[in-house]
Amino acid sequence: MTMQGTETPHGRTAAGRREARARALAALADSIVAPGGKGMPPQAGALALGDIGRQGWNLLKGDLTFPAAVLLRSAMDTNERWMRAFVESHGVSIAPHGKTTMAPQLFDLQERGGAWAITVSTVQQAAVCRAFAFDRIIIANQVIGRAEIAYLFAELRASPELELYCLVDSLEGVERLAAGGAGLGINHRLNLLVEVGHVGGRTGARSIETAVAVARAAARHGFSLRGVEGFEGFLETGDRVDAFLASLVAVAAACGAEGLFAGPGPVILSAGGTVFYDRVPPGLGAPALGREVKVVLRSGCYLTHDSHLVEDAYQAMRARAPAGTLPQGRPAAALMVWALVQSMPEPGRTIVTTGRRDVGHDSGLPVPLLWFRPGLHGRPVAMPPGHHVSGLNDQHGYLTSGGESPIMVGDMIGFGVSHPCTTFDKWALLYVVDDDYAVVDAVRTFF
Repeated sequence: MTMQGTETPHGRTAAGRREARARALAALADSIVAPGGKGMPPQAGALALGDIGRQGWNLLKGDLTFPAAVLLRSAMDTNERWMRAFVESHGVSIAPHGKTTMAPQLFDLQERGGAWAITVSTVQQAAVCRAFAFDRIIIANQVIGRAEIAYLFAELRASPELELYCLVDSLEGVERLAAGGAGLGINHRLNLLVEVGHVGGRTGARSIETAVAVARAAARHGFSLRGVEGFEGFLETGDRVDAFLASLVAVAAACGAEGLFAGPGPVILSAGGTVFYDRVPPGLGAPALGREVKVVLRSGCYLTHDSHLVEDAYQAMRARAPAGTLPQGRPAAALMVWALVQSMPEPGRTIVTTGRRDVGHDSGLPVPLLWFRPGLHGRPVAMPPGHHVSGLNDQHGYLTSGGESPIMVGDMIGFGVSHPCTTFDKWALLYVVDDDYAVVDAVRTFF
């Protein structure tokens, strides 16, 4: 990361960026959260976002309406430190995928923790980053639409400090970018990464020959070819991941041999979703390109972790990692959705006040983790064994037990999530809580 007071590649100092960011975040803190919005107690009236953490609210005292999405501050701090230790020990950088949270307050936390850039999926998401003075952005997609391409060039013309990267995987994609930049004379300001894919996967060139042809076209049109990128997350085994990463290195070597990469600066090699990011440092490390190489991970879910998909991936990574290659400690689930027990209409069936509108279910149903009954418990306790979520409606969840359950109507249940991305996008407002579940801050998302 650029040190404070030094120049970024296009002019704005790091100190200037921090000033602009602070102004944008201060304006966000002053923005009004209207009563009646999801998660906001309607009786609280209109409040500035930054004042929510000063109300003395506590989830366990019933001060919030349910369901409520909460972020455990101590767990996020733990996760940020863990990932910082990982990237530093492996000599790589991280550009966390902002689509996970779409929360500029959390992007800022990640950048202050050492993130080299913020990754997004769409131009709309990039525009959110720009509104909060993020100057180094990776759009991890090929930008195709006329309006989207026009935005890229307009923002580059207006913002000399902007360092913008996007992907290309086809000659047609390069040609569309070239048409959008025709006559502007700033194609060199747009940094491109050739995307390499694999058969049966998502996007990306399917062969070294195709990838190099795309790189040649990018250079011919005056774009700054900065590196090679791929997404390995759909591969099932470590051996296939390693082979895929080797194909990225092969493309980079072929492009380097033809002098296609722009200079100055390092060649970027980037991969690393949630499942196999431990394979990336050795898989992309130190190819013989005759110049500096920067390996960039793009994991996004690490900040909040989860209770199923990401947790299972972590456990698998811990099992396969050679001794000493992972940091001490471990990530912890920071994102939970709390609900009330609403009805117990028959033995073994409990209905809770959270459903598909409140919690992601694309990669597994929510996991009942914690139980709290005011007057019985001093703090939340582990969920009694035998309970699981068997189904969701829009606003209801089915909590099933094998027989008799100590749960009662009015009890609070804390649910872990599987795949944070599709839980965050259901909440415009999330509460940050301390270890006693006192609300200390609030986070707004921009989906």
